[in-house]
Amino acid sequence: MSLYRDDLNSQLNGIQVSEIRQFDEVASSIPDILKLTLGEPDFNVPTHVQLAAKKAIDNNFSHYTTNAGIPELRQAAANFQNQKYGLHYQANNVITTVGASEAIAAALTAILNPGDGVLIPAPIYSAYSPLIALNHGVEVRINTRTNNFVLTPELVETAVQAHPELQFKAIVLNYPNNPTGITYRKNELEKLIAVFQKYHLWVISDEIYSELTYGEQHTSIATLIPEQTILISGLSKSHAMTGWRLGFIFADVALIEQIKKVHQYLVTSATSIVQKAGVEALTNGADDGLKMAKEYVQRRDYVYREMTSMGFEIARPDGAFYIFAKIPAEFNQDSMAFCQDLAHKNHLALIPGHAFGTEGEGYVRLSYAADMARLHEAMKRLRAYMTDSTNKN
Repeated sequence: MSLYRDDLNSQLNGIQVSEIRQFDEVASSIPDILKLTLGEPDFNVPTHVQLAAKKAIDNNFSHYTTNAGIPELRQAAANFQNQKYGLHYQANNVITTVGASEAIAAALTAILNPGDGVLIPAPIYSAYSPLIALNHGVEVRINTRTNNFVLTPELVETAVQAHPELQFKAIVLNYPNNPTGITYRKNELEKLIAVFQKYHLWVISDEIYSELTYGEQHTSIATLIPEQTILISGLSKSHAMTGWRLGFIFADVALIEQIKKVHQYLVTSATSIVQKAGVEALTNGADDGLKMAKEYVQRRDYVYREMTSMGFEIARPDGAFYIFAKIPAEFNQDSMAFCQDLAHKNHLALIPGHAFGTEGEGYVRLSYAADMARLHEAMKRLRAYMTDSTNKN
């Protein structure tokens, strides 16, 4: 007899496992599949960071830490942001979280009341929408593909005015963006802050890819409106520590004290050993991400050149490690069908653009967080598919 009950959180029925993970799992069952699906750096965690974790184990640093994290890690995280991006944080502005994902969950839970509106520039990584729903907020998506995936004050204003029934509480920014790789320059952020201030929006700014910004120096919106910004960061991308699950929330002290309550009851605290490794990563390894970024630029340029020569339209990415490419008109514009066909016929797995919302339909996302040998083979397989006339409409 099943013990399942249907009186659960009413929002759960509208939430699914992300299409990214669903498609990746299906593709994994195809023999000889070459996957460029997940945002998983192919680099190893720097050796000196590994040694710091081993030292913590040897020293039996295995007990609970304070809820917000050990003081030296919080100060190291603050110093990193201050030195890299011109911010003015101290340890009491920081909560150490179990990855950026928990940071986003804790921040949204802390600020949302049922019925609050949250603006989401889209296409965007799929984690934010379910968390808004679970907190009984109301998501309003802003389609940025009409402006080459760049958010503008006009787009924000239009979205707010279209929903006079809502009390808008926040906007989620993610830049460099997943899936597009688009980032915001300082002059673009300066134009946005007026409308954010006009509507008193909390800005939940997910800047997990900040160290993987190519060209101009990354600008955090927290330098412009620190009193309204909840800054999210972590070490998964900058130090290839995806499985170590170490993230951070930075905000005004009074807000941090409130978010810390949510964080405490979600996870108690981040793993003690990983926190010690994080101190090493943010101090002696502060520039580890820049070494990886140099290789990502070469990979980006190669994939961009190859895919545009095949007829894909691409908004040139300025950060992260993704190519978001428009499927040529003569092919099936259903991104899931296109990716399934490519995976089965040519054993290459990309992520359907629909996984990032309806605004991503007709596109595919490719992760170039893979070595050049794999990328060369991937482009060979993709070109073979694109030049086969039987695959066209």
